[in-house]
Amino acid sequence: MGRKWNNIKEKKAQKDKNTSRIYAKFGKEIYVAAKSGEPDPESNQTLRLVLERAKTYSIPRNIIDRAIEKAKGGGEEDYDELRYEGFGPNGSMLIVETLTNNFNRTASDVRAAFGKNGGNMGVNGSVAYMFDHTATFAFEGKSADEVFEALMEADLDARDVIEEGDLTIVYAEPDQFAQVQNALRGIGIEDFKVAEFEMLPQNDIQLSEADQEQIEKLIDALEDLEDVQHVFHNVELA
Repeated sequence: MGRKWNNIKEKKAQKDKNTSRIYAKFGKEIYVAAKSGEPDPESNQTLRLVLERAKTYSIPRNIIDRAIEKAKGGGEEDYDELRYEGFGPNGSMLIVETLTNNFNRTASDVRAAFGKNGGNMGVNGSVAYMFDHTATFAFEGKSADEVFEALMEADLDARDVIEEGDLTIVYAEPDQFAQVQNALRGIGIEDFKVAEFEMLPQNDIQLSEADQEQIEKLIDALEDLEDVQHVFHNVELA
């Protein structure tokens, strides 16, 4: 579970840094979700799920309201979801998920980030088959046994429930995100350290110190791009 646990630590750390970048990314995602249907989370499941995830990052109400109001007003910006796949040093693999209103800009920026930081772009499907789309939750205060029992009572099957450090972590099917989260709330869990959709590697790898420094630079360069929403990889970072 090294890579998965490491992934949780990364997500926790992200809450304490790059706040403005996280706010901007969620603002865009909320706008897209609100524009995709009714701008009301009660009738728009996609929007509801985005807002649930936004809670774990403490996205301010004014950013949420601004994005929804922009969608209500018929904002003219249209965004497409695009995924890029590529390789870093010594067998490392990356998936880059973007929301963009300018395909050429995004493709150029992502390709440049790979090229300038020791990576190479791959074709569609060259990496994704080595990752699993997963709903991930992390929280404190309940044991794995308690969580398993709650999920069984709700007739839900988790891929895995583990305890690492002070956290209990649940990996579930993506289409059961809302049901799993509701079941967890039913046993008193309200403060989610992580509640996200992830692309988790089937196998994680360790790199030399030099290669690890290189891929960290590549990840940072990709995450700094305006159109990038998520970067997933298969490296167990120190």
